[in-house]
Amino acid sequence: MYSHVNLGTNDTARAIAFYDPLLALLGLARQESDIAKGYAGYAAAPDTTPQFWITTPFDRKGATVGNGVTIGFEAPDRPTVDRFHAAALAHGGTDEGPPGLRHYHEHYYGAYVRDPDGNKLCCVCHRPE
Repeated sequence: MYSHVNLGTNDTARAIAFYDPLLALLGLARQESDIAKGYAGYAAAPDTTPQFWITTPFDRKGATVGNGVTIGFEAPDRPTVDRFHAAALAHGGTDEGPPGLRHYHEHYYGAYVRDPDGNKLCCVCHRPE
């Protein structure tokens, strides 16, 4: 299990507006944020891990996306994957692959999007329908 993931953003307020409704679908809530300082952190409850952070880069250069990097969020069921994809598009994300079964294994039901900064995200359910 991981402790935390940080994704860079060039606009913290825009990123918060994108991630608040998206991560709520997965039981994650914003636990801490400071738009002026350029960060927001999400977790299931305060002071727990794993944590998901959006931050302006510490070196103060522009945030860029990693080639080959995808952050995958696990959903409890396939309808949540569908809602995640729809919410991402409704809040400024772009489609990278609509919800559906993938070749990775028999029950891999996933959807892919990019956040407003271009970071690639996946929401996946590994359970049968």
